[in-house]
Amino acid sequence: MFKYMALILPIIFSINTLAKDVVVYTSRKEHLIKDIFKQYTKETGINVSYKTGKAAALIQSIKAEGDKSPADIFMTVDAGNLWFAGKEGLLESISSKELKQNIPFNLRDEKGRWFGLSVRARTIAYNPEKVKEGELTTYEGLADSKWKGRLCLRTSKKVYNQSLVAMLISELGAKKAKEVVKGWVKNTVEIFPNDTAVLKAVAAGQCDVGIVNTYYFGRLKKKSPELSLKLFWPNQNNSYGVHVNVSGAGVLKTSDNKKAAKKLLEWLASRNAQESFAQVNMEYPINSRYPESEITKSWGSFKPNKSFNLSSAGKLQKDAIKLMREVDYK
Repeated sequence: MFKYMALILPIIFSINTLAKDVVVYTSRKEHLIKDIFKQYTKETGINVSYKTGKAAALIQSIKAEGDKSPADIFMTVDAGNLWFAGKEGLLESISSKELKQNIPFNLRDEKGRWFGLSVRARTIAYNPEKVKEGELTTYEGLADSKWKGRLCLRTSKKVYNQSLVAMLISELGAKKAKEVVKGWVKNTVEIFPNDTAVLKAVAAGQCDVGIVNTYYFGRLKKKSPELSLKLFWPNQNNSYGVHVNVSGAGVLKTSDNKKAAKKLLEWLASRNAQESFAQVNMEYPINSRYPESEITKSWGSFKPNKSFNLSSAGKLQKDAIKLMREVDYK
């Protein structure tokens, strides 16, 4: 009897360990994640619980909790935030054949500490009543004097713009990138706190063009389809392509449930999950082989930047912030 119990107890323990809740600390809004986590529970029987908040606050919580933290996964937006969590030593380097196969190299950490799970493009929105065909060309083109008094920007304090400028530094070199951003500042009508405000200003004729994340455009057009707004894909002809970034996640070093956490990340990057995960926020799937939503498809196809590994968005973040300060980009 005791020998029999000794044989089955490790099996029971293994099953219970696997069945333990996976805990996610995430800066993503609840309505963007709750249904996808329910789908995972339905398919696997593994429950996912989560805590939401600002990325910086969640990182501080993880640090403060240390080994006692209940969190298994840190999920957030923008590679700059993911890179910072890795730099702070919070994320475990994991090896996964599935994640490597499903996620392009430029959209995941070189050391396997974090992985992109959905793609967002930061591109140019314009008012078709104000902008002539052929006027728009590249991100660099917005520094041209013809855009004086016609450009609206979001604050430089947002990581989305810091990553965009980091990309410009990587692609153009620091000197040229500085000239470009300085030109943007000279041409800017106003700097706004968020992308939605930029889009509304463009639609209202306060300015003619702005740089925004595509899903903000999608949200606003869904709510107000009559607004005079369109998207333009810059840097398409013999250039580096549209700047893309990710929402993503990594397994925490302090997790005592790493195997189950890894399985959740692998599932989120799978074709089945991607059809829901990316589309709920009008983002793009992490792998171009996966189908995108009819909404994003209606915006037209574009060549994304693939030469810029998003780990560099974090590595060059300080340089980007310094550059923006030097040209008085508020």
